[in-house]
Amino acid sequence: MRFDSFIEILKYQANVRPEAPALKDHAKVLTFSMLYDAVLERKDALKASGKTCLAVLTESTIPCVVEIFAANAAGLQTVLLDPSLEDEVLAALLHRTDADLLYADEEMQDLFAEDLIGHVDDGSDRILFFTSGTTDSSKAVVLTGKSLCASAWNGSQMLPLQADDTLLCILPLSHVFGFVCGLLWSLSCGACTALGSGPRGIFTDFSRFRPTAVSVVPMLLAYMLKAQVINPELKTILIGAGDCPGELIEKAKSTGILVSFGYGLTETSSGIAISTGGDPYALSVCPDDRITIAEDGEVLIEAPTCIMQGYYKDPSGTKAVLRDGVLRSGDLGYLDAEGKLHLTGRKKEMLVLSDGTKIFLPEYEGKITKVLGHNELAVDLINGRPVLILESEEPKEALLQRLQPLMETLPRGQQLSDLIIIHEPLPRTATGKIKRWELRQKVGIE
Repeated sequence: MRFDSFIEILKYQANVRPEAPALKDHAKVLTFSMLYDAVLERKDALKASGKTCLAVLTESTIPCVVEIFAANAAGLQTVLLDPSLEDEVLAALLHRTDADLLYADEEMQDLFAEDLIGHVDDGSDRILFFTSGTTDSSKAVVLTGKSLCASAWNGSQMLPLQADDTLLCILPLSHVFGFVCGLLWSLSCGACTALGSGPRGIFTDFSRFRPTAVSVVPMLLAYMLKAQVINPELKTILIGAGDCPGELIEKAKSTGILVSFGYGLTETSSGIAISTGGDPYALSVCPDDRITIAEDGEVLIEAPTCIMQGYYKDPSGTKAVLRDGVLRSGDLGYLDAEGKLHLTGRKKEMLVLSDGTKIFLPEYEGKITKVLGHNELAVDLINGRPVLILESEEPKEALLQRLQPLMETLPRGQQLSDLIIIHEPLPRTATGKIKRWELRQKVGIE
């Protein structure tokens, strides 16, 4: 069923299945009726506060979900922030998004009290998520409760949940994939969401909640399989927010679980295409969306019910990617004879060398990873030549010697010209992607 708002989802489910569990965390369980009442009560308090923009800075808990839904119902602009970010970054984001109210623990409230000086004239139904920022500074994407509900409906048409299902949410709600596919997906289907403790709770969450479905990023899937935490009731795994190696998907499928791969962007309120069986890399386009391929292979998206309103206070940035309702995704791909989408890479994950030739980074870095045996590495350009940046305690000379056989298989212009060793993990987003722009700053690449 289609819904236009969070409160509409809760009202419907509270009428149809009032005593059914809606949310669980480690402390308590709320039925749909209890959740609806809690949101209405908190909505009135927020509306009376006179505040205009709520920033949410906390882990995923039942009170946190109530606060988000209530703020949206009360007409406050809502900003979802990653609590793992550094304090100075969070302070800047609070200013940037005009927050005047913060939902966080007492320590964070005190720390950022002086930063809550913003004001929004009309933030009704606006919800801001930040892009992952792997190739440039993160942008604040303006979505709405309506677009997020439409995205959840789109996904549920491709991969429905039943009322007796339990979806384990172990992704951060500050990431649109976690919010839609870890929370709204189940609530809109009348199923229960179990709010886990993130990656650190992976050993206990599966045994405690016995989920039938879970949405994960590739890095978490690898951890789940290695730790052997999958419970026997689990029947659906949805992977998204990053490239997933084929061997990882095959290992997950070998357990007998349905493994689906989803593709979407923050700018499209999460998923626009999902694989539902057979080839996990052949993605069926969601009902409300249309995909075409540009001459250079870029995936172009029309998603009228789910598309962003734009980047917050950034009309030039918005215009660069969104024109006449068509979003330039920055992803490369093709449509097969059956109309299914196959992704082949990122335009921004391609280096153009000084001689005009190109290096596709996932493939190039993947070859290096196989040689060195770990993936704390990235390739970039200095003076038009590729350099390798990696975390390692191994001497530079030894690393270069190990890589020499691989380099000899490449054209001279594509061979590494240098190697930069750092002694800390590469900066990554919450979904495990390398923050390439931040890494460049760290090692002094202009």
